[in-house]
Amino acid sequence: MSDGKRAASAPWIRTRLRTAPGATVALAVLVLVTAFLAAAFPRAVDAYETKGLRHDIRRADAGRSALEIARPQPGLELPQAQREAGVRTPELKRVGGALVKALPAPLRADMSSVAYGLRTTKPALATEPWLPRPDTVPPQLSYTAQTGLKEHARLVEGAWPTTPDAVTSASRAVRGAVTEETAAALNMKVGSTLELPTAAGGSLKVTITGVVAPRDPRGSYWSADPLVRTPSLIPDPTSPFPQNYWTGTVLLAEDAGPALLATATEPSLFWRFPPDPSALTGPDGDRLTSVIASLESGPGLLKVRAIAGDTAAVLTGLGHVVKDNARMREAISPVIAVAALGIGSVAAVVLVMTGALIAARRKAELALMRSRGGSLRGIGGRLLAETSVTVLPASALGLLLAVLAVGEGRWWPAALASAGVGLLVCVALPLRTTLQHIRPTLHGAREDMVSAKPSRRRTVAELTLLVLAVGAVTALRRRGTSGGGTDVLVSGAPVLVALIAALVLVRLYPLPLRLAARPMARLRGAIGFLSLARAGRSSAGGALPLLALLLALATAAFGGSVIAGIGDARDDAALTAVGADARVSGRSERATLPDELVRTVRDLDGVRSAAPLRIEFGVTMPETAAAAGDADGNGTGDGATDTGSGAGTGGGDAAGASGARAMTMVGVDPASYTRLARTTGLPDFPSGLLKAAGPSAPLPEGAQSGPERVLPVIASPAVAARLGREAHAVDTLSGDFKVQVVGTVGRVASLASTNFLIVNSASLEERAPTTLLLTGAPDPGKLRAAADGNGEEFAVQLRSEERARYVNTPMQAGAERIYLAAVAAGAGYALLAVLLSLLQTAPERKTLLARLRTMGLTTGQGRRLLAFEATPQALLAAGGGLLTGWATIVLLSPGIDLVPLALAGVAGSDTSPVTLRADLWSLALPAAGVVALAAAVAGVQAWWASRRGSITELRAGDSR
Repeated sequence: MSDGKRAASAPWIRTRLRTAPGATVALAVLVLVTAFLAAAFPRAVDAYETKGLRHDIRRADAGRSALEIARPQPGLELPQAQREAGVRTPELKRVGGALVKALPAPLRADMSSVAYGLRTTKPALATEPWLPRPDTVPPQLSYTAQTGLKEHARLVEGAWPTTPDAVTSASRAVRGAVTEETAAALNMKVGSTLELPTAAGGSLKVTITGVVAPRDPRGSYWSADPLVRTPSLIPDPTSPFPQNYWTGTVLLAEDAGPALLATATEPSLFWRFPPDPSALTGPDGDRLTSVIASLESGPGLLKVRAIAGDTAAVLTGLGHVVKDNARMREAISPVIAVAALGIGSVAAVVLVMTGALIAARRKAELALMRSRGGSLRGIGGRLLAETSVTVLPASALGLLLAVLAVGEGRWWPAALASAGVGLLVCVALPLRTTLQHIRPTLHGAREDMVSAKPSRRRTVAELTLLVLAVGAVTALRRRGTSGGGTDVLVSGAPVLVALIAALVLVRLYPLPLRLAARPMARLRGAIGFLSLARAGRSSAGGALPLLALLLALATAAFGGSVIAGIGDARDDAALTAVGADARVSGRSERATLPDELVRTVRDLDGVRSAAPLRIEFGVTMPETAAAAGDADGNGTGDGATDTGSGAGTGGGDAAGASGARAMTMVGVDPASYTRLARTTGLPDFPSGLLKAAGPSAPLPEGAQSGPERVLPVIASPAVAARLGREAHAVDTLSGDFKVQVVGTVGRVASLASTNFLIVNSASLEERAPTTLLLTGAPDPGKLRAAADGNGEEFAVQLRSEERARYVNTPMQAGAERIYLAAVAAGAGYALLAVLLSLLQTAPERKTLLARLRTMGLTTGQGRRLLAFEATPQALLAAGGGLLTGWATIVLLSPGIDLVPLALAGVAGSDTSPVTLRADLWSLALPAAGVVALAAAVAGVQAWWASRRGSITELRAGDSR
């Protein structure tokens, strides 16, 4: 310029962002979503682990979770005044306050339920004549003087127990209170007196001045020692006869503790601290276990004894609660890691694909810069700068949204994950773009997959990945994931399998194209041949897009199959516990159902079929069979012990006491039980084998069975192996007879037992059913009303209610939500990969249509051409995704146990291994979505291209 000043140049970054605002916004949105998912995952894991730990501690029995510090009464060598002062409230509170301050982090006490006091450890015999004696045995009572009674109870009758005068060990009269339940069970009322013997031979008179009701009956104050709230009728262990007696607790006035020092009840001081889990987090579990172990027998115990006395002991079951939680967490984490690595790999590949698309769109621009002297460092620096301006704020915003969406969790794993997403995009895009321009590239080089020959380096890389994948799958099949611990190689096995499948399919892809192009070339129309030729030359069918699709589809199929497996396991466990859709049975094992109840229930609306069963537990196995079982080594093996009736049966078969010498006998009506088995999905029942005739024919009503009578039975495999084919005599409550095994079945309705035999109930001397199994959807209220109308000895169980028990512990629900998110994210990334692969070649397709239209190609032919061109890649991805997902599940299913996700933590649930299975919908829906999206995008591109003129697309000097 004439004035010597240089012309002002626009900033590079601003110019680039203004030039392609759409691409910039799309990249920012993709990074935002990916950073959000990456940051939300560790926070979601922390959140469900935190909620699970808190839930387990809160739901644990108060007597198990509370931390109790106890020590014997002050020694007799101490002066009496010092002994009495040591058990008074001021001293107890002083020691208790010091102990609270000494609790090591992260253990914290719930101060609202803390209790200190003195209690008797040896129950005292109560000989008052007005006390109940069920079996002529007098009750035994405990006494406790603890703080906080007024705060944790409300006065129902009388007055609060107080100490008008200072109580000492010489006092012979104190006041106390009992709960409503204790008063009702033991006939106590306001004004009742109890005599507590003293060590010197006299007695301490305890006057009941009030009846109280707990404010929070399930709180630690009342539940740590349930006898404080509710008396219990227990058997007398010293009596040779079955005799029961009452036991309960009397609450003395807060300062009445010194009077107990004179009794022979061995009083003990205690400080009870219920844990406060509100501040605990999932990662605190390991620290909490270590802290509790230290308090029980380590440096922490020394600190406690320095405060509470040298004889103090720490008693708690909180460590077991935390360990159970840790075992479930360790069992779930490897399964979650599979989903995390799968989705993470898919996201990484899609981000790289996005960089490849941007690089392809800017290839000519950067080649021009390179030809005019631009250095690789300069070009890469400018690309890094313009990428960082878009990507870093998007990553930070994704992190912020993840923190807001998932409230609980550590921030630094989320920050690292979000930063990793931003770093990958910032590095991958400039690196991939600049590496393409190390050497000058010739314009118009054909990218034809049919003629491409893989290099030796690629072959070696593929073989290396194949070895890694085989090793990972083998390790997973041998070790499984139920043993705890997370192995990256094992958890990444689905990713490696999908990677190998992608590489193999890319190698095989040209073969069907080559075979199909030959017959197409002989046809008159050009659409088929052109579509196959374009499909072979298109970069949309390369390894990277196919890898992304296979990873996404395999991960979505894996996650969907996990969800389906969890649901099936819970459905099966509920069916095992109940036996059918509904069940009516006696509350005791020997209670039989009256005929009127059976008819009433069978006629209820919604009942499709009813199957009466007579179940008898603890049937003694014939001695010869039991001896044979012991002789062949099977008497003590797995499956040789009958597990009883399972959840919800209310009884067992005494297998625990007699091992394989006890079994369960089930009397059925063959016709109704066959219908039940068919409806509920049980193994096929060979009912025809039980229709015996002759000497074993069904007995008339009221007839007696002879001991020589032989009945055909269908047995479990374990019982059949012991009985053989010979007839054996059995003694049952339903009659004495011989049984002969005529068939086997692996499972019987309503029993989790592995030792059972099934007999025709019509052949029994006593045939009244003990259980009625129903199919259909009866009204629960009417069903319970029918059962209650025949007395309180009958119980109703519903399969739907049993199923509801398995659904929502926080840890299981959190892990299940993560898998649902994995399915959704996998499907989304799969569709995005299809879109990116088609967008990469969109300019070429538009130019192709413009050129062909100048040669007479109609709009309809153009649409068919683009649809046919996209079909091979879409079918390849969809079919490969189906095969890869199915093969991954089949290969990994022997090593994956879904019990921790499906059934863990539910009392009485069937905890047999739950293997992974392929779910058809999880395989088919994402694959169908890929094909549908590819067809839709091709149709939209053809429609859009038909609206624009050929001159617009075929500009002079256009390099396309």
